[in-house]
Amino acid sequence: MCRINPKVDFAFKKLFGSPENKDILISFINSIIREEEKIKDIELKNPYNIANYRNGKMTILDIKAVDEKGTWYDIEMQLAEQGYYDKRAFYYWAKVYSEQIESGNDFELLRKTIAINILDFNYLDEEDFHNVYRVYNEKSNKELSNLFEMHFIELGKFKKNFKELNNTLDRWISFLNRAYELDSDRIPEELAKDEIVRKAIEKLEIMYLDKEERELYENDLKRLRDYKAALRTAEEKGIERGIEKGKIDIAKNLLDVLDEETIAIKTGLSVDFIRDLKIKQE
Repeated sequence: MCRINPKVDFAFKKLFGSPENKDILISFINSIIREEEKIKDIELKNPYNIANYRNGKMTILDIKAVDEKGTWYDIEMQLAEQGYYDKRAFYYWAKVYSEQIESGNDFELLRKTIAINILDFNYLDEEDFHNVYRVYNEKSNKELSNLFEMHFIELGKFKKNFKELNNTLDRWISFLNRAYELDSDRIPEELAKDEIVRKAIEKLEIMYLDKEERELYENDLKRLRDYKAALRTAEEKGIERGIEKGKIDIAKNLLDVLDEETIAIKTGLSVDFIRDLKIKQE
């Protein structure tokens, strides 16, 4: 088995952001963009570097790249659920777009920029797992410019089993969701026929066998688990506070209607608390 989840920061960055794996990144991008825009080559602008990762210098884990036609890409895997993710996505798209020119008004240097956001949680009010956004006139439906393109891929909405995989994107999403189940010696036929996906599975197994890389992966996995646990704790406390506030609001509304003991029974608050609340109201 791969034993490594390719969605975890370290594994995703190394697998898709290493120069020696350019063919993996090219295949992944081509599975997402329009048929007429398929790419043949790509240059990584922030390639994976184990020394930087080891020293904590690689804190931004998106993948920035530019293809042979000059189109820029910003690819991000996001495991932990975040509010306002659309604003975050626009912000990072804008940074990649605007940083193509250093200063002055060299706007002719700006090239098409495609953001690919891969989310391990449901965010959009859409049924499909892959949604694409561009800039159109709402009356004529004509595209203003092709400079902006943003993809959202919500992994949890992908429900196909191996037998139902129809195209390269299906295979890549199935790989991301289920790589931990796979073994390079026993790959489902629907995935095995794609040599690049097969290579990705083999790369994950090699990654696991390397002690240092496995430790870096485990550290990222632990940080993710700690983060999610902290979020759950905060949510539970927020719910508890909300419930408590709701009880107090009900008690306040009943002060002029029921006696203290009955209010306490109805709300679950103590009689002493109800009395103190009544004094404060007076």
